[in-house]
Amino acid sequence: MPRSKPVAERAVPEQEESQFSDDLVIVVRLDVRLHDKRKWRPGVELPLIHAMDDRSLLEVTSEFSFVHPNMESVLRTIPVLLVAVVLLAFVRFLLDRKNGYTRGLPLPPGPKGWPVIGNMLNMTASQPWIAYRNLAIECGDIIYFQVLGQPLLVLGNAALVSEFFEKRSANTVGQDKNYGIMPYGQQWRQHRRLFWQHFNVRAVSAYQQTQTDTTRKFLLKLLQDPSQLVEHIRYAFLATILKVLVGIDVSDNGDNQYSGHIDAALEGFSQGLMPGKFLVGLLPFLRFVPSWVPGAGFQNTFARWREASAALRHGPFEHVKDAMERGDAPESVLAKLLSRVPDESGIWGASAEEVEEIIKNIGFVGIEGGAETTFSAVQSAFLAMSLHPSVQKKVQTELDAVVGPHRLPEFADQASLVYVSALCKEALRWQNVTPMGVPHRTTADDELEGYFVPAGTLVSANVWACMHDPAVFEDPDEFRPERFIRNGKLDVSARDPSAFAFGFGRRICPGRHFAEAGLFIIVASVLHVFDITPPLDEQGRPIEITPGQTDGIIS
Repeated sequence: MPRSKPVAERAVPEQEESQFSDDLVIVVRLDVRLHDKRKWRPGVELPLIHAMDDRSLLEVTSEFSFVHPNMESVLRTIPVLLVAVVLLAFVRFLLDRKNGYTRGLPLPPGPKGWPVIGNMLNMTASQPWIAYRNLAIECGDIIYFQVLGQPLLVLGNAALVSEFFEKRSANTVGQDKNYGIMPYGQQWRQHRRLFWQHFNVRAVSAYQQTQTDTTRKFLLKLLQDPSQLVEHIRYAFLATILKVLVGIDVSDNGDNQYSGHIDAALEGFSQGLMPGKFLVGLLPFLRFVPSWVPGAGFQNTFARWREASAALRHGPFEHVKDAMERGDAPESVLAKLLSRVPDESGIWGASAEEVEEIIKNIGFVGIEGGAETTFSAVQSAFLAMSLHPSVQKKVQTELDAVVGPHRLPEFADQASLVYVSALCKEALRWQNVTPMGVPHRTTADDELEGYFVPAGTLVSANVWACMHDPAVFEDPDEFRPERFIRNGKLDVSARDPSAFAFGFGRRICPGRHFAEAGLFIIVASVLHVFDITPPLDEQGRPIEITPGQTDGIIS
């Protein structure tokens, strides 16, 4: 019985310093491994596949063509708008500076800014987690910025992150109506309660068969056409989450009415929430500027994101509701939630329409979060295996001993697959899914380590720095699953990357158990039947791969 081994890794070409290409390069080579003789038969080398990543939208929106019937009037308006922006920013700067010392406390340290624009020139859209880690050497692990009067705070170590995001989570608020980052309160508790009922550590076991079945299809796709690795991975997670949440079966070719909407919504989540990425995030009144005004091309981008998000909020919900009215709705999380609308309305004293809105949000967040976070982690694991063959050999030795040559891994094997579980943790640590976390806004003045934090401050956690702290993780840039193992078992005393990859405290992602289960079954299954090795050039020589991460909330 042959064991086929594709080669796959997420990589970007090596460039100067820590700058990486915007391309997501997927290289695949197929080898065949025989169970009995453990020998290799070189397979067909396949061409490079470039999956273009999101370009910097700051660059995109700076390029525009502009024609208006009343050009002279428009040109007279632009200077007025610019003056208004400068004056408003200056007023905010003076007010924030005054308020910053109302408790007799200094503002946190940070780079010196310029009048009016503040630290705008200090903000970077490329690999900000590395820039902030380097800046922390000079300023410390609490770094404060002001951009056009908007205060920003970056926390650079785990203790500070825990203090602010766990113990003071009531003083933070998200950037939109997304349940995952909405303000803590009654509405948030209602959302989380319903979501948690279907995705807690015990509930997710009901979805293991769906995850297993989808993974088996993924393996077959990978064997038949390894050149489409990225699309196969995305299919695996999209098919799983749509089946669980909505009861929809995604076709084997991956075609689905929601696929395009998911990509656009994820782009909006990843790019739109990055502090400083868009000027409108610092000056909200700019959202009223028409899209035809020079520099306001972001309006078209935002409109595309809103359309995709609305489609994901309403489409799956209406699909399930219509099926229930016809009496042919398959089992799904949304169907279960809709069947309990009268009961939930009685518990909360809310109308049926209000409960249905909560269910829509739960479906949207489940699809959005479940389709991308584990997708990114799986790519990191594949990349690590191509760079660390000794680690891969240890994983396969464990799989051969526990699972054997005549079947595929099951969830029942997980307790015995200690090294596989440690590898999954290391994948989350090594190349973080959310290297800067999800920013939150303070709703009231606060104090941290003797520094004053004004209300309205956007606070971000440098998750990458926390997961690459040499005081906690020896040689943090090395991929080393052993750091999570002690005496042949998972080390419960080790800092758990899941506590950072999926959020913090009461705001930790309630779907994390589902995501971690998906990561485990795919990694275990792929490494049991495939080898992952570096790609080869035209002369058959291994190509050196430099790992890197893409920009955005989700990397």
